[in-house]
Amino acid sequence: MPRPLRSPRSPRYDAHQACIDLSVADPKLGRLIERVGPFTLRVASAQSPFEALVESIIYQQLHGKAAAAIHRRLLESFYPVTSNSGPAEHFAAQHLLDCPNEQLRAAGLSHNKSLALRDLAAKTLDGTVPTLARIRRMPDEAIIEHLVQVRGIGRWTVEMLLIFRLGRPNVLPVDDYGVRKGFALTFGKLKPADKVTPADLPKPDVMRRRAKCWQPWCSVASWYLWRAADLATKKADTPK
Repeated sequence: MPRPLRSPRSPRYDAHQACIDLSVADPKLGRLIERVGPFTLRVASAQSPFEALVESIIYQQLHGKAAAAIHRRLLESFYPVTSNSGPAEHFAAQHLLDCPNEQLRAAGLSHNKSLALRDLAAKTLDGTVPTLARIRRMPDEAIIEHLVQVRGIGRWTVEMLLIFRLGRPNVLPVDDYGVRKGFALTFGKLKPADKVTPADLPKPDVMRRRAKCWQPWCSVASWYLWRAADLATKKADTPK
């Protein structure tokens, strides 16, 4: 699940109505919603797709603090060309294409991530990665189709952008570990204290079949499944 976002806001869809609809459509999910409480997901849709994907690439397979430090150093490294006062908050795709490899290495980026960021920049400039204004008008699957063309960007990464950056209401990330674990805890036989094995986690087709009654609110359901996994972790860590 992505890290907390800067200057977040509530999604534009009616989350209260979503919770009502989900509880009626799926009583087991409704009991989870009641146990977890209010829906508190926040989005940062003012970020451009380029900016959001830069962060996503940097954060892949890294601890949050380490990734945040690398991202901050990368932003600051563009300070001379982006700002006359204070650290850079933004840089453009062309800045990333023009910078030397040494600048990216100094920020702490691996070779593969540097290549991915340069490919992201090139595909932003050629229009493969849409602008924020354009992406807001595009359907979810079209966005996924465009963005997975970028090196290092898979379907899961785009689904996180759809949920947490664009505030799309009907996304079901069936490959996300937390969502799968929450599904097993809520609808399967998995207990909070159990050690999770691959056999405990549901297959994508099982999740999609159940989720048919969640539409058009699969993002909200997914958020509650993440919370189910969080609650289980806290319960398992509580001393007996």
